[in-house]
Amino acid sequence: MRSAVRFPLELPVAVHAHRERFEATTKDISAGGVLFTMDSVVDVGSVIEFSISMPAQIIGAEQDILVKCVGRVVRCSPDGDKCAVAAVIDEYKFAR
Repeated sequence: MRSAVRFPLELPVAVHAHRERFEATTKDISAGGVLFTMDSVVDVGSVIEFSISMPAQIIGAEQDILVKCVGRVVRCSPDGDKCAVAAVIDEYKFAR
């Protein structure tokens, strides 16, 4: 049973894992986690850092908000020609 509502949002996300930077796209976001697709496999249990620019019109703000997160990969599975990566969010901060 999920503890938070998931919002289906497709947003670009920059993911840092294993000292590399990857481009990804979110599929859905909740207060506790995120699901995104990317070209690379990330090991379950890996600590990742990722940044998501939340559009102002979606969150009801005057300007876009950059959210910087630290999380852990809980699932990585094939999704067509990409990988679907699910991560819990352990820490986050608003950068602007």
